[in-house]
Formats: sequence, structure tokens, C-alpha cells
Amino acid sequence: MPTPTRPRSVLATLTAGLAAATCLTAAGPAAAQPRGHACSPAVSIERFSDALDKTTYEGTFVGNFSALAVDRDGAIAALSDRSSLFTLDPKSLRPRSVVPLADESGAALDSEGLVVDRDGTRLVSSETEPSVRRYGRDSTLLGRLPVPDALRVAPAGRATANQTFEALTLLPGGRTLLAGMEGTLADDTPGLVRLQTWQRDRHRDFRLGAQYGYRTDTGLGLVEAAATPDGRLLVLERGFTAGVGNTVRLYLADLRHATDTSRVEALTGQDGVRLVGKTLLADLTDCPSLGATAKQPQPNPLLDNIEGMTITGRTSGPHGGLRVLLVSDDNQGATQTTRFYSLRVRL
Repeated sequence: MPTPTRPRSVLATLTAGLAAATCLTAAGPAAAQPRGHACSPAVSIERFSDALDKTTYEGTFVGNFSALAVDRDGAIAALSDRSSLFTLDPKSLRPRSVVPLADESGAALDSEGLVVDRDGTRLVSSETEPSVRRYGRDSTLLGRLPVPDALRVAPAGRATANQTFEALTLLPGGRTLLAGMEGTLADDTPGLVRLQTWQRDRHRDFRLGAQYGYRTDTGLGLVEAAATPDGRLLVLERGFTAGVGNTVRLYLADLRHATDTSRVEALTGQDGVRLVGKTLLADLTDCPSLGATAKQPQPNPLLDNIEGMTITGRTSGPHGGLRVLLVSDDNQGATQTTRFYSLRVRL
């Protein structure tokens, strides 16, 4: 399959719902923090919110968030890895609704990645098999996408359990879907992970497309990707060291010129394969803490187990940029926090 190319218009993927979300403001005690706090020359943090931490909505625990997406009406879709899909108000982030998700047999998913398609259907990745399934707005299961055998969890494939489709995003134009593996396949060099794509055919079905290699930083895994309006990717890499805390880095990645690795048995990094290019935008350890507190050791008390990310709109001003929303997965644990982060990212 051909390598995805950038569209001529940087507005190709901005829907009416995305535009409606540009006014997002986080709720909670830190909401009044001043804007423009630099984490790096390219990234600043505007505010954070712990307002949903350890709360419930209609009997469902609000947390365990693994992915975010902007719905067509501007609301925020927030995916829990415990098989719940929430709709959040774009301004207050308060839940408006929640629906359960299940596989073909009615069992819960280890749901990790989320895309709201142009028709409102939800694409959800699970790292159990792994899989990508399509759901209606009411959580009705509509179908399932094909997955290469090599990416399946061993013994069916070469993937490690709990290290598969953590990231999911739809590229500009809506024709290319991309899923990122969190960890390395058996026989691949540690730190080299696979990005799998699907191409939408004329019947609007997704067929297997090109695959790419991506090198993560030492000790970090790829946990989220979000397509930018110009066809590049914001990529979150995250790691955890007991007694030290989390490392979270935001990269800008570019699929152009990367080699299709779908027929490459083992990625070594020295086999003539051109990996996806990436540029560091910010190490979130360097962000101002904004008065945040942590429930366990962290190099910066602002940090937690950050796992979800979506682009909510564009910034104003002469230089432009993107508004980006992050969320942490608290694993429903006492030492972690459900925290939302509102960033401004200049590309």
C-alpha cells in the first residue's frame, strides 16, 4: 500500500465537532491557572483537572481512561480500558453518558484505542488479541477489522500480552486508520515497534495496508498517537520506574519516506529499513507543576500514568498551533490519579 501523504489543506480532518471543542476548559482547582506555561519551545500547558478522580457516574467508575477522541458534536469521547465508553462535556469534562462495550461473545474488552469515524461510529482497539472493532453510538457491535498474524499475541503470533494495539488514530481524509503497538514483537530488536495501517476501500471497508517501524526511547512504550491536520502524528511515549515515577514524552512523527515493513520478518534497525522519523516536542517532566500533587513519587508532581490524547482544535494567534487534551489512566488505584491536561502544541 502507498505511504500516506499530507493533504494540501491542513483543515482536511477538522470536523464541525472539532471546531466546537476549541473552547474546551478543564474543571477543577487548577482551572484558573494562567496560560502559556512552557514545557519546551513547542509545548505549553494551560491547565490540568483532577475533578473526575475517583468519581462514579450512573454506577460506573469514572477512570481507567486509555483513549480520548472528539465526537462530531464537539463532545469528548473517553474510553475506559474496563469496557466503558463515556461522553464528556467539552467545557466542564463532566460525564454526559456512558455505554458498555463487549466483544462478539459479550465479554468485556481490554479497550485501549479510540477513533470516532466520520459517520459517528466508534473504532475501538483491544490489546487482548489484539483487535479493532466498530461500534455504533449505542455500543452495538458492527464489525471487526483484519489483523496480521504476526501482530497477534503469542502463541497465535509474535506479540506479548498487554503490549499490542495501545494507540489508534484516523489520518486526514478518513481513508487511513493507524494502530500502534505498545511493545516489540518477538524477533524484533527491543525498542522497535510496529505501526499497522488499514486503507478504506470503495465500499468503505478497511483492508490491511502498509506497516511501519518506529523506535521508542529506551525504557518507554508507545501508548498513543493522534494524527495532525497535515498528516503527521503526535506520539506519546511513556514509561514507569518504581520509586521514581513516570516518564512521558511527546513526539512529532512523520510516516513519509518510512519503509513498509509488512513483509519484514524481523526489525533489527540495521537492515536497510527506514523507520518513521520523529522529533521530540517536549518531555513533560519539564512542564511547570501548576501546583499539582502526586500520590506516589514522581520527577514532577504533575505527572501520572498519561495514556490518552486527542487534538481538540487549533490555537489562535500569528503562529498557530494545536490544542491537545491528555488524560491519565489511574488503574482504579489509590496511588494514581485521573488527571486531564490541556496543552498548546506548536508544530
